[in-house]
Amino acid sequence: MNFFSNPLNLLLVAAAALSGGMLLWPTLQTRGRKLSQLQATQMINQGKTVIVDVRDPAEFATGHLAGAVNIPLNEFPNRQSEIEKFKSKNVIAVCQQGVRSARAASQLGKAGCAEVYSLAGGATAWQSQGLPLVK
Repeated sequence: MNFFSNPLNLLLVAAAALSGGMLLWPTLQTRGRKLSQLQATQMINQGKTVIVDVRDPAEFATGHLAGAVNIPLNEFPNRQSEIEKFKSKNVIAVCQQGVRSARAASQLGKAGCAEVYSLAGGATAWQSQGLPLVK
């Protein structure tokens, strides 16, 4: 009896492979280095860290991490002179949920920033941990 000659077995193997792939997909999507809120706090407290908030100005105005610089992701090409200043520092990119900041971290790395991180969960996760946002 050949296992793969039975159509039902093939269907079960395909279903198992598909569900495994769906479970791995979020892990494979993760780009760059992510920091937890605790790791970000420790890095900020050590100094030599720049927080780049990549949200739109309206989102930034609703509340942001203390000392954050607002450079919206779509303005990166036009604000390279500002980004150049961050090359010698640790850079933490922040957005609302952590998706745009992962893209920003990739772009900041390509721009020459050596130590670039993305805040996991973004400003939403930061605030949910009881950490302050300033307006």
